[in-house]
Amino acid sequence: MDHRRHRTAVAAAYAGRRDRLSADGAALDARHHRLANLRLAVAGTAAVIAVLAFGTRHLAPLWLVLPALLFLGLAVTHARLLAAQARVRRVLAYVDDGIARLEDRWHGRGATGQQFVPPEHPYADDLDLFGPASLFDLLSTPRTEAGYATLAGWLVHPAPPEAVRARQAATTDLATRDALREDLAVLGPDMPHAAATAALGAWASARTSTVPLWAPIALGLLSGATMVSVGLWIASGEPPLWLGGLVALQALTGWGLRRRVVRVIREVEPRARDLALAAALIARIEAESFDAPALQEVQRRLAASGLPASREIQRLTRLVELLTSRQNQIFGPISVLLFWATQLAWAVDRWRERAGRFIPDWTAALGELEAMAALGTYAAEHPDAVFPTFVEGAPRILARGLTHPLLPVGTAVSNDLALGGEAPHLVIVSGSNMSGKSTWLRAVGVNVVLAQAGAPVCALEMTLSPLMPAGTLRVQDSLQSGRSRFFAEITKLRQIVEQARGAHAGAPATLFLIDELLSGTNSHDRRQGAEGVLRGLLALGAIGMATTHDLALTDLAGALAPRAANMHFADRLEQGGLEFDYHLRAGVVGTSNALALMRSVGLEV
Repeated sequence: MDHRRHRTAVAAAYAGRRDRLSADGAALDARHHRLANLRLAVAGTAAVIAVLAFGTRHLAPLWLVLPALLFLGLAVTHARLLAAQARVRRVLAYVDDGIARLEDRWHGRGATGQQFVPPEHPYADDLDLFGPASLFDLLSTPRTEAGYATLAGWLVHPAPPEAVRARQAATTDLATRDALREDLAVLGPDMPHAAATAALGAWASARTSTVPLWAPIALGLLSGATMVSVGLWIASGEPPLWLGGLVALQALTGWGLRRRVVRVIREVEPRARDLALAAALIARIEAESFDAPALQEVQRRLAASGLPASREIQRLTRLVELLTSRQNQIFGPISVLLFWATQLAWAVDRWRERAGRFIPDWTAALGELEAMAALGTYAAEHPDAVFPTFVEGAPRILARGLTHPLLPVGTAVSNDLALGGEAPHLVIVSGSNMSGKSTWLRAVGVNVVLAQAGAPVCALEMTLSPLMPAGTLRVQDSLQSGRSRFFAEITKLRQIVEQARGAHAGAPATLFLIDELLSGTNSHDRRQGAEGVLRGLLALGAIGMATTHDLALTDLAGALAPRAANMHFADRLEQGGLEFDYHLRAGVVGTSNALALMRSVGLEV
């Protein structure tokens, strides 16, 4: 299968979309220029009419109404035009991100997700799931913390087959909905960071003191009496005798309620943009007609309160916007007389009492759909990727044409894999330095992670049973902890053994990916220790691979036969340089490149 041809077709679709958007942007820019000139002309006309009306008295002031109305209409049109321009710019950025992923320029454009790595995780660091140029970086299209957290959770916690199949159906559904995925990327306010849905949910669902029904009515009557008194003062020129008392009563009442009102305002105002984004995304999800049951379930959860979640959140958003209006210099003094902030703070509390408890589940449902949309984007941009088939029974993984998802398509080399079941349960991979051993282990591990998250995998076909990966590809010493690399490695090996032992309690079987097994000790201890570790893992029902450049360890395949086999990556020396083809072959490697590499950097050996 020509992977590049399939991705080129997707890139062409993105390029066509970018060309159309660029043309739309140019047309909007031209319209903006014309509209700005027209507004300037209207303003100039109004100035001339004002001079003729108030300076020379040649025109009645009523003539100013016409340019004022025209200017107001142009202002509304201009605001819509600016919104359209902003939309085009944001969609262009979205399309450019898609093209960058297809051209393997995606490193650093997404989120790293390092805050989601659980401590002592068995494979997150080993398989480059988080951090710069990681799998999370490639997949990170959500816009809310809930979306990021859900996606990260799916990568670090393998799902059971029934959940995976539901996500596969949802991913397939979303992969065909280009307009929906685009809208999810650009609707709502443009925020430099993910919407803080966790804090929003904690605030909304927290207990609040009940506002008596009479309190808003009483304040309304008091502020109404004050405003009527002010109106009488303006009309008659004399303040009513009771105005001072009303103002004093308002001041005392406002001071008594101040602490509670300030608390509500401080809590809700910083969440205005988070609320607006959540409302926009949820409204778009509610409007879609999905086929996949998992996506339909998200919509059901968003309607759990009896009203659409977006409508409820929009109500709260409007309350926050009205609260902000008190900062207007003209309206500010009037808002004080109206108990504006107090009435709205009480309205916010009433909203929390009625609908706040639904916010955590609404944002969780939104995050779940965002995570599925991220997988859908990956599936749409990798049309050659396939969904794996899950099977019951003995642990196994069979794959044909498997490649590493994070490698450029033009350079990634595919290989086949048969591990577990009727195939060997252990593959010892030998080969020279830089021949591709560690990359192969990561390729297998990352694809297993994708498979059990519900995403398609980079292979022509793949079948596997539920597996829990565990690796030693990122073992490091620690000066601060006083740990050598060897001690760090054997600690990680102990964790892998304990994980495999726990699989007997119903957990998935362990897929171990051990890189350069026990390379930090002498050859005698390495040989004996390696056999003990691998024999123990096989006895616990684990399957996996171990790499080594110590050819003495390849004898373990014979000692553990028929459950073990040797495979290798080869190299050749051509014109003073080493050449690798990265193809996995049966048997033990027959060459070594250590001396050649040392000589290539100028060492005399």
